[in-house]
Amino acid sequence: MAGSFAAMFLALPALFSSTGDAQGSHMAEDETDEVPKLPPDARLESLDKRLERLQQAEAKRTSRSEPDPNYRTGQLVLSHLVGAPAGGFIIGFALDKWLGTKPWLMLLMLFLGFAVGIWNVIRISSSSSGK
Repeated sequence: MAGSFAAMFLALPALFSSTGDAQGSHMAEDETDEVPKLPPDARLESLDKRLERLQQAEAKRTSRSEPDPNYRTGQLVLSHLVGAPAGGFIIGFALDKWLGTKPWLMLLMLFLGFAVGIWNVIRISSSSSGK
């Protein structure tokens, strides 16, 4: 029993030897000490191609194009020409209800809204022509 126990310890360095595995055989290595590369798998290549196509399609689908600056300026002008008089009408109507001066504050605020809308359009057109 003691002899077989000692034999195990003597065989232990052979198990961890860098010359091969536990059975003493060597792995096939090329001259750069690397494991030879396996041939490419056709399924993986087709998967890579499909994944690349899907990523390109997703990038096309989710890409956002910047709107035309002239279109954005037109929307801004339109919003000022509609929003300022509408806001003046609503504020004038609320003040008329609260103060009891039926149509006069509503009309005054409506025309003031038109004036502010035109003033904002002039300001927008002068600042965009300077760019």
